[in-house]
Amino acid sequence: MTETIQGDVLHVVPPDELDEHDLTPDLKELAESRYVVVLRQGGHPSLLDLLWAFIRRSPIETMTVVTDRRFEEDDEVTLTVEKTDMVGVYVTAASGRDA
Repeated sequence: MTETIQGDVLHVVPPDELDEHDLTPDLKELAESRYVVVLRQGGHPSLLDLLWAFIRRSPIETMTVVTDRRFEEDDEVTLTVEKTDMVGVYVTAASGRDA
């Protein structure tokens, strides 16, 4: 089942740097020759949102997306994704395991 998510790109791991990062073996296998993108869920928070999250001591949610597309840090993206067996990890619908 697919869903649409929005977020700000916090970090990008290009395919040629997968071995240089501390990725779980399952994530590394899923990514193979694709990008691993860490997103701040919901897009760029306002200063008030950041302050409110700090006061409540509730972190801003992040998610990891494996995709064929290249993104840059600070890009705002809207993606159609599918959940994986790993918590908080998604693949873009166009780059699923069998695509």
